[in-house]
Amino acid sequence: MRSFTKAELEYLKGQRLGRLATVSPDGAPQNNPVGFHYNPEARSLDIHGRYMGATRKWANIHTNPRVALVIDDIASIDPWRVRGMEIRGEAEAMVTAIPPKGSVYDKTLSNEIIRIHPRRIISWGIDPTAEGMHKRNVEPDQRSVS
Repeated sequence: MRSFTKAELEYLKGQRLGRLATVSPDGAPQNNPVGFHYNPEARSLDIHGRYMGATRKWANIHTNPRVALVIDDIASIDPWRVRGMEIRGEAEAMVTAIPPKGSVYDKTLSNEIIRIHPRRIISWGIDPTAEGMHKRNVEPDQRSVS
């Protein structure tokens, strides 16, 4: 199965904020707003932020790499139309040589990032030609963009 569709990639480009869910070593869930961007070379979503290496989410993925990232918005109030994605996957903590670029907050971002490798993608309202919710699995060795 493919990773992100063209419509999903376009949606991701227009969004700046998502909510990352991780699980602590004692099993407690944690959910935080995060900045992100799609990394076409790694075919991943990279989570960035201030002082990332000192956060609970950073510590959590060292003991449990399974995460979920939700990105959604309200496209219209009248008529009511919501759209979004949930990306479930495996995360890895990485330290980059330089902080991520592409954000108005570039100067405040730390060198630590959380890289999410998608394993399950759920989307809704993204493709105007497709109704309802769409779910698919992404195999680890088949993360190519269609």
